[in-house]
Amino acid sequence: MNNYKRIRDLREDADLTQKDVAEKLFMHLTQYRRYETGESEIPFNVAIRLAGLYNVSLDYIAGITNEIRGLSASSLSELETDLISGFRQLDSIGKGRILERIDIMLSLHNK
Repeated sequence: MNNYKRIRDLREDADLTQKDVAEKLFMHLTQYRRYETGESEIPFNVAIRLAGLYNVSLDYIAGITNEIRGLSASSLSELETDLISGFRQLDSIGKGRILERIDIMLSLHNK
C-alpha cells in the first residue's frame, strides 16, 4: 500500500492532526506517523479503520480507484448495483451488446 499521501490528504481535509488520528485509531503517534510518511506499511486492519474514519472505500485508501466511495452499494443506488452485478455475469459478447444498446439509447435520448 503506497498511498501515504492519500491518507495525509484525507487527514488534512478533515482538519485533523496526526495526533488526533493516532488517538482515534488507538495507537501511538509515532506509529501513525510512520504509516503516513511511508516508513511502515499500513496493516489491513488499520486501513479498514482509516476507511471508516474518513468514510471512504478501502479501494480509495489503497489507490486502486480515485472514487472516494469506490463502487460500493453505499455509493450506488440498488438499481445501479443490480445492473453492475448483472453486467459482470455476462460474457464479452453480452457485455458488448449491452454497451451497444446503451449507446443507442443515449443517442436517442440526446436528440
